[in-house]
Amino acid sequence: MPVGSYFSPEVETLNRSDLDALIDERVRYTVHYAVEHSPFYRHWFKENNINPAELREHEDLLNLPIISGRAIREHQPPITKEFEFLSTDWNNVFSIQETSGTSGTPKGFFLTWDDWKRYAEKYARSFVSQGFSEKDRIVVCASYGMNVGANTMTIAARKIGMGIIPIGKCTFESRILKSYKPTAIVGSVFKLLRLVRRLSAEGLKTSDTSIDKLVAGGESFAAESRAYLAELWGVPVYNTYGSTEGTMCGECTQLSGLHVPEDLVHLDVYDPQMKSFVKDGECGRGVLTTLLPVGGKSGMLLINYDTEDTTVVLSREQCGCGRTHMRIVNPEREAETIWAFGNPFNRTDIEAAVFQAESMAHITGEYEASVSDGDVPEKVVLRVNLECFDPARVDRILVEDRFVSRFLKYKSLIAEHYYEGSFQIEFNFTGPRGLDFYTMKGRPKRLVDRRMH
Repeated sequence: MPVGSYFSPEVETLNRSDLDALIDERVRYTVHYAVEHSPFYRHWFKENNINPAELREHEDLLNLPIISGRAIREHQPPITKEFEFLSTDWNNVFSIQETSGTSGTPKGFFLTWDDWKRYAEKYARSFVSQGFSEKDRIVVCASYGMNVGANTMTIAARKIGMGIIPIGKCTFESRILKSYKPTAIVGSVFKLLRLVRRLSAEGLKTSDTSIDKLVAGGESFAAESRAYLAELWGVPVYNTYGSTEGTMCGECTQLSGLHVPEDLVHLDVYDPQMKSFVKDGECGRGVLTTLLPVGGKSGMLLINYDTEDTTVVLSREQCGCGRTHMRIVNPEREAETIWAFGNPFNRTDIEAAVFQAESMAHITGEYEASVSDGDVPEKVVLRVNLECFDPARVDRILVEDRFVSRFLKYKSLIAEHYYEGSFQIEFNFTGPRGLDFYTMKGRPKRLVDRRMH
């Protein structure tokens, strides 16, 4: 993509001082809007002895308490009579959305049409930064339902002039590719992996399709699985990160982190263990604040909201693509992180160890893992189940060695216990569709902690 291709160039290329000034202006207006229209925040300010008039800059947000998803659930029916985060009249609500509810009761969200336009603006910027234009036709494999992702992408496509094939799933027939000749597909890494294998089984090569780029979203992934997916398809794979709460961030063609649309959402990074915000370059949870343009309205805004996804601010300097908005590491779900012997590891650490180049001749990449107590106190066992093309012919020693080497590479404390014998890794190899999650409904839980805490 040539430098200079932007959806909103006047905002995406603002110099840092002007961008910060715009953010501060929107912080002041958003706080004022919250006082005027949000029952929850009006009470929250009083309860925490916060004078909203003193919140003048985005740095002032660092002094405020953190809001959790639990707070939203506790201030909506059936816990409370009304939806206390609702920040507009019901007649201004264009749609009611819900989160997936994977970590509890679904959270209700209320979007005005202005909210939808801002959400779509974020995705449109990402699409253009990834080389999309009016010449593209995109297959959307994200679900069209109570989550916002698929609908937001569809509205964004309309803004750009792209065509949309709203399949909703990656189980579509190969005739879709042959007949409509889409140029891109949006889906999770594993959906796109399964799709390419199914096409191959039907005798259709990816090089015979019109696909020239993929967008992976819906869940975090390892760099290794992305690289393998790109190799199988023979096209670049771009990353997006979004949520019903409004954190739509996208990776540009530079592949150097996800750009945060800072004029529309403010992001800080917080370490719950230290109980403090951290500096750029340090890992913590992403904490977001909705930013409304002066005069704007919102069905449900959030201030200092803990996404429960961990990330790192990579840079606030201008990117090679010309954009000046900050870049972050692909966020990981805190709920998918497990601690052992003082070292955390995430599902993506397991995934990175699975997708080693030499191993992929033997395994499909599908996996599930669990952590449990060992047969003696202070012993931990990591059990990894791997799906193989042919269990009778798999080189188990090679796959296991590659996995262990990569998994321990950045986990020095766990590595010490591994070599001492108090951290054990056990492997099980299954045939196609032999993993437990194939028999279960919903998104696969690929890493489970079964220890007795």
